[in-house]
Amino acid sequence: MLVVTLVFGVRLLYIQVLNDDWKIRAEQITQHKVTIHPARGFLYDRNGELLVAVNQVYDILVTPKDVKDIDTAQFCSLFDISRKEFLQKIEYACTGYNVSYKASTFIESMSKEEYSRIAPNLKNFNGFDSRRRTNRGYPYGVAAHVLGYVRKISAEQYSEDQNVGEKYYNQNDYVGVTGLEKVYEKELRGERGSAFFLRDYAGNDRTNLEENYAIAGNNLYTSLDVKLQAYGELLMTNKLGSIVAIEPATGEILTLISAPSFDPNKLSGREFSKNYKELLNNDTLKPIINRPIYNDNYRPGSIFKLVQALIAMQEGVITENTGFACNKTLVNCHNHEHPSNVQIAIKHSCNPYFYQVYKRLIQRGEESSIFKDSRLGIEKWNASVKSFGLGTKLNTDIPGVKPGRIPDANYYDNEFPSKSNPYGKHRWAFSTIYSNSIGEGEIGVSPLQMANLAAIIANKGYYYTPHLVKKIGKDGSKRPEYLQKNYTMAAAKYFDPVANAMEMVVENGTARAAKIDSIIVCGKTGTVQNETFNDHSVFIAFAPKENPQIAIAVYVEYGTWGGVWAAKIASLMIEKYLLKELSEKGKKKEQEVLDALILDKHSDFK
Repeated sequence: MLVVTLVFGVRLLYIQVLNDDWKIRAEQITQHKVTIHPARGFLYDRNGELLVAVNQVYDILVTPKDVKDIDTAQFCSLFDISRKEFLQKIEYACTGYNVSYKASTFIESMSKEEYSRIAPNLKNFNGFDSRRRTNRGYPYGVAAHVLGYVRKISAEQYSEDQNVGEKYYNQNDYVGVTGLEKVYEKELRGERGSAFFLRDYAGNDRTNLEENYAIAGNNLYTSLDVKLQAYGELLMTNKLGSIVAIEPATGEILTLISAPSFDPNKLSGREFSKNYKELLNNDTLKPIINRPIYNDNYRPGSIFKLVQALIAMQEGVITENTGFACNKTLVNCHNHEHPSNVQIAIKHSCNPYFYQVYKRLIQRGEESSIFKDSRLGIEKWNASVKSFGLGTKLNTDIPGVKPGRIPDANYYDNEFPSKSNPYGKHRWAFSTIYSNSIGEGEIGVSPLQMANLAAIIANKGYYYTPHLVKKIGKDGSKRPEYLQKNYTMAAAKYFDPVANAMEMVVENGTARAAKIDSIIVCGKTGTVQNETFNDHSVFIAFAPKENPQIAIAVYVEYGTWGGVWAAKIASLMIEKYLLKELSEKGKKKEQEVLDALILDKHSDFK
């Protein structure tokens, strides 16, 4: 008896004093920890207008192991789901990273009205609970591609966070998936809090033992002008393409429009999956693609002649007063006055002139072999062009930015080398790549890069990396990399003749449709060749000429003439931004744009 008493005594001492396992288990039975989710930060435009707000919604949670003795028919009737859906949801709550003994989402994003209908009956169903949270809302219903959307964390994202990340997220958390919501996820999400409650024998929370308050996420103050964004989206109705507008002095993006667009509210709430599938399955118009940054294979067309002129003057192969004959045997062109200098050549977009300019850049006579000489020339040309932010990935604060393509010697060495093809090492020269001279050939750019080019010319040789967030938090600032000037390889003095030529283009050249009576607009048209469909209409500009406030690029796919649709849209955007109201001429122009339906090769502009 003494031995047995001693054994039990030692065991009790171990359980009650020395070992904490049973103490912890007892706390788990009598205590309940509740995670307090922080409010996600809001997004504002440059003028303080609310772009992204929050709506209060409710999720229904299920803990499968506790689902016992419930009236399934009554439950399905209450929630308006079938028995098959009920069983599928229960099965899903037990698979993947969900486990039967932990709560997971059964039904998400119920409105207050929907929840108030079922709330009194929820307590009748064992294993089911509710959670109140906030969902994203978009007061203006614009800028879907920029703002992005929030969605419940995927199994892959959760696994990455737990294995190599911060171990911040729970399995039912919501994260930014695209756009600014994704790029600034850490700033927007805030810091979660927690509360501990004592539970009674029935499992009800009774006493609050401790509470650590959640810290709300930071608000983002973006560079967008929401009214200009909405206006641009309106102008691009029934059109394919994009508009990008930048403030040259800061690199702040004023608008980033992809057409066709969609209401971002469609990707928020219970109808997310249905709406997303509808958008994704629209193969013809592809509304989900963010064209200004994703489509980097647009050829710049005649707009690229501005870059050719600047590089050629910097390299000393021409001066601003160099003239060439408009020799149509070299490359086709229209009739115009003799291109006796750079300004006239740009004004009339003379193809033979820039054929000769590009030839001087590529074949400089540094090697006796035209093939070796062209290799040296294109490497120098490539480096100069890339200093303009072309052929390189701009570090813009939105996911999906692509670099475009500025070909170099290696590109042509490896481009379809065969007996039937002129490419391959020492098998190509200026004569096989001359189409680059007029912005065709193998050059690929994005609309974002074209708008940045307009900003570079407005700034006379430098740019700030285009970005969308002015500051993080009320007293915060923008990221340091967006405060650094990036200089091109062309000196400031060479930009004056180019800007003067761009003014002439608008005043009495190919872009008269962009003229605004009270503002000096400097622009350049581009008609980008398209072999199977109508050509694309392209236009870049900045205004006013002195102290430029806006730089813009407009692409209208299948719009045929750069001097018509793209130029009109750009001028309307400039007038709206600088003057706030349209003139009578502007209103007439606006109606022409709104009436135009330009969606495919069958568009008729007669």
